[in-house]
Amino acid sequence: MAHRNDGAALPGAAGGVADLRRDLLERFLRDYPFQPATALWRAVEVEHLLARGLPQGRGLDLGCGDGLLTRVVLEQTGRRDLVGVDPDPAEAAMAQGLGVYSTVYVVPGEGVPEPDASFDWVLSNSVLEHIDNIEPVLAEVGRLVKPGGQFVFTVPGPDFHACLRGPLFGGGSRDQYLRRLDQRLMHLRYWGSGEWEAALRPHGLDLVEASGYLSVAQTRRWETISRMTAGVLYSLDRQRRQPIELQRRLGLRRRGRRMPSALARGMAAIMAAGLKDSSKMFGCLLIRAAKPATAPIRRAARTG
Repeated sequence: MAHRNDGAALPGAAGGVADLRRDLLERFLRDYPFQPATALWRAVEVEHLLARGLPQGRGLDLGCGDGLLTRVVLEQTGRRDLVGVDPDPAEAAMAQGLGVYSTVYVVPGEGVPEPDASFDWVLSNSVLEHIDNIEPVLAEVGRLVKPGGQFVFTVPGPDFHACLRGPLFGGGSRDQYLRRLDQRLMHLRYWGSGEWEAALRPHGLDLVEASGYLSVAQTRRWETISRMTAGVLYSLDRQRRQPIELQRRLGLRRRGRRMPSALARGMAAIMAAGLKDSSKMFGCLLIRAAKPATAPIRRAARTG
């Protein structure tokens, strides 16, 4: 159960651990052949998102990246009229090539070139924790969502650090380990439902649901795999470049690279073994906010 900071339970807020959908893990391993830790995280994340449903109508994928995750989501839910937004030209170009989006804008999240109240819903998957100045982005979402529309997003939560195993074999203090991990992951905040509720309210968005996912066992399985893959690359590079930059430099993010199905199936079986637990603590949150149906349309600020 997720709670506000004052301890009151949020309506409809719950967390739970289900058997990991092996088919999703296999699919993400095929799509991300050199990022097995990311594949595990995404499989858990998408399973949780699908269980709660994706809204109908015209949608905006805020921070769409390469679009591969959203393609998997839409294969499960059915197609939507969808616009993508990402500030990285290389990622946006890959997303545009998938045929999932009607348009992909190469712009930051606070500058989407669409009219007010253009979207029935906005999705942002594992993006907001990386944005330094988040207020203008939330204001833009408030402007773009229609009255009665929804804003659905996933983020690491306040228990993410507590779910981690931490350093191994005398590898420094836990505080040092967590600082280095946050630097590698580019995680800038671990807000709980109360902080998100307070940040969303000024922009006409009411928090409806906050549910937890990525159990302690799942977080630690991700941590172990990440430690042996991206963590090693990051250390060998002396922490000078982010993993995505290293992957591009090594040619690991070229379009069309896929893991053979048989290999993905075998790896998924190994990675998913023993992951179901009874944990009541979760590393991540799915937040669903809504704009009241009677809310006035927020007009974009004009200059000049």
